[in-house]
Amino acid sequence: MLVLYLIMSEIPLYGVPMGQRLSDPLVYLRVIFASRRGTLTELGIGPIVTAGLILQLLAGSGIIGIDLSKPEDRAVFTAANKFFAILMTIFEASAYIIGGAYGQLNPDIAFTIGLQLVFSGIILILLDELVQKGWGIGSGISLFIAAGVAQTIWWMSLNPIPMEQGYVGALLAFGQAIINGEYTQGLWHILHRPEMPDMLGFLATIAVFLIVIYFEGMRVEVPIAHAKFRGYRGTFPLKLLYVSNIPVILAATLFTDIYFVAQLLWSNFNRNNTNFWYNLLGMFNPESRSAEPIGGLVYYITPPRSLDAVANSPVRALVYAAIFIAICVAFSMTWIQVGGLDSKTVAKQLVDAGMQIPGFRRSEKPIQSIFDRYIPIVTVLGGIIVGAIATFADFLGVFGSGMGVLLTVGILYQYYQLLVQERVVEMYPGVRRFLGE
Repeated sequence: MLVLYLIMSEIPLYGVPMGQRLSDPLVYLRVIFASRRGTLTELGIGPIVTAGLILQLLAGSGIIGIDLSKPEDRAVFTAANKFFAILMTIFEASAYIIGGAYGQLNPDIAFTIGLQLVFSGIILILLDELVQKGWGIGSGISLFIAAGVAQTIWWMSLNPIPMEQGYVGALLAFGQAIINGEYTQGLWHILHRPEMPDMLGFLATIAVFLIVIYFEGMRVEVPIAHAKFRGYRGTFPLKLLYVSNIPVILAATLFTDIYFVAQLLWSNFNRNNTNFWYNLLGMFNPESRSAEPIGGLVYYITPPRSLDAVANSPVRALVYAAIFIAICVAFSMTWIQVGGLDSKTVAKQLVDAGMQIPGFRRSEKPIQSIFDRYIPIVTVLGGIIVGAIATFADFLGVFGSGMGVLLTVGILYQYYQLLVQERVVEMYPGVRRFLGE
């Protein structure tokens, strides 16, 4: 599945002008959606994620009545998820064509490009389903995201293409600078290269990986015991990053949608940046081929991705950091209610499973009071931490973006847990039914 995805990401869309393939205003956000500009993976996993989030919100808020503990309801939910993913693929492909993402096209070329986007999007949906249905480990979505981030990090570190400032790859350029004796001009000179991958970004990438791994391991373990089998005792772990990377994904999706809508309105109604109301949403440089934002809300939700850019626009950096962290916290607090991770729901699940906390009555109220001490706090702290890490990682020019590194560490940790689970099932087959396999 991974090889097929990587091949698709190298096949260009037929009919798209070369200039439109190279210009990409969303290049740093694409790594999150496993998409690549001007190729068959243009839409990436965006339709799948969007459809899944919409259904999760509808189910969690009670708008649609569904009990995921029942096999029949799970089957209906899975089918609905697939159906809405196909609808979102068609919608996003149409939006790309109508919104002029590839410039002005003839009707026959636009129709051809639309068909390519729709069919390649459906192929990605099927690849993801194949992995989830037991032909692989984890999910295709996680696999594609991790592969895209890893590919970006390796390419920015070891790109052998020569440029005026040396090799594009940070490690090769660093070695070249040492060989040429440029270290005599100062350490900063060989660590930092404006608008190019450099050793500062490489070291920041390693540092962010270590920081995220450290926070992933921080947790509070609440002791639990089985009400009927007195010899069974264990712990219920409450991670510091309680909602994981969900706030970052939701915030990135929101910012991407705002950017896309603002660019769509600007390209059709405000090319000269003369309309006051459209300017509040977003102003773009008409001479820039990649639609560079220069004002409005879009300008402040697009991060400066280097220390030089932060130094040139400190107000923009501070506003972006405040908005992004605040939205991550808001999404964290919303998701625990929608995703069934709040204290009341967790307490009910433990009681229904026959568990209790030693020293407390086997009732939802006392168990909920215990979790109320931790869950609200780790929810807010987790949102602040993931938002701050993603923000400041972007400021340091981390390879693959701060959001991408966050997602990759979480995905690799999940793969580690799945591989351990597979090993346990192999050694003790009787455990299989307790794991729901």
